[in-house]
Amino acid sequence: MVIDQQIETPFDELPEALVEQMLNECDELEKNLSNSFQKLYKVKEQIRKVLKNKGILKKDTEISITQTYPTSCGVDGSYAIEKLIATDMVAIAGVAVEGLTPPTEKRFWPKPRHFSKILTVSHSDSTTVVSRAIMVCMELILAKRAPHDVVFLDGSLTTPFIYFNQALSKINEVPKKLSTILIKGIKVKDKDNEEEININIKEALKAYKEILLSSRTDKIFVGVPKYTTRKEITQRELKELDIGEYEDRGMLSFIFEAGEFIKPINIQEPQKPWHITLIDELKDLEKLKEEIISALNNLYVVYYRPYIYFPALRIEISKSIASNFQRLAILFESLKLQCGAPGIVEPYPLYLADRMVKHLGTALPAIRKTTTQEMALKWEEELGNMYLAMHGYRTEYGK
Repeated sequence: MVIDQQIETPFDELPEALVEQMLNECDELEKNLSNSFQKLYKVKEQIRKVLKNKGILKKDTEISITQTYPTSCGVDGSYAIEKLIATDMVAIAGVAVEGLTPPTEKRFWPKPRHFSKILTVSHSDSTTVVSRAIMVCMELILAKRAPHDVVFLDGSLTTPFIYFNQALSKINEVPKKLSTILIKGIKVKDKDNEEEININIKEALKAYKEILLSSRTDKIFVGVPKYTTRKEITQRELKELDIGEYEDRGMLSFIFEAGEFIKPINIQEPQKPWHITLIDELKDLEKLKEEIISALNNLYVVYYRPYIYFPALRIEISKSIASNFQRLAILFESLKLQCGAPGIVEPYPLYLADRMVKHLGTALPAIRKTTTQEMALKWEEELGNMYLAMHGYRTEYGK
């Protein structure tokens, strides 16, 4: 039996001269990157000395407590838009996945928890912005409802506020069907306790406040961004050293030893004060808005490297966690439990949630195809125009 193997051909459709030119530039790339890394290695000991002298470079054993085996879950979301000739298909989903279960605990969630919505809307340039805000609503409500000790959210804790503000500023530019979902929401039945869950921006903002404050001592909410440009450490604590253009996470991945962390510091302030313009339907949330802005101004960041084969993690937390070393120790224990898989450079439940929900984009074409087939069975007019209307607007669509 012959097994076909997929051969990766990344340059297959590029002109030969362009490929040759790009490959010739690899030597220059190698030199620039090597010089940049070498420069950082030369000042490594200086950086460590400065951070130690300032008392912010710590070892997790300094705050370790008796093992508590915390349970955890990861929350992530995604949205996909199929831009067809006559309409747009929009799919939005949020997924929560339980992490590796400690040996002393039973699993809370045998299956991933999720919210989802698929709909068709007329063409609008603002569909992306509002769809993203609905996705964030799903993520925040899932995170709030998680019964775990530590809840990891994919991305910065400040991102939901930015996305909500962008969506509300464009709310009148999208089809009514989409704006209604954001404001009034969709109702989902919780099969475990027969509870009806309403997923809308009001409920999401309430959940957001709870996440930002993390006032419950038995629950820790954490933002874990994969990609970051923040420079709280390099610009505040190491400004006297020449360490190039590295942001904090990249720099500290070179500097940290296993088990080291930077003592929590205030998160970098935005260039402009936090702001969100509430539409008329949300005017009763003014007090909640001010409480959220106050909580955003009290966020902290801590960098931690659980293992030598793992990069430094940027971890965004509330003041109530940052000021309590016992809760911080529980967080670090959870990270050690969930970051043990080689080759995965994020907490395991976030990795699983991301893998699941990012396949939404590949599933949507199949849903479109199935919908088109169902329509064709019941279509009484000429099929040609119907098929064209359900075709993508690009020539290479479906390739």
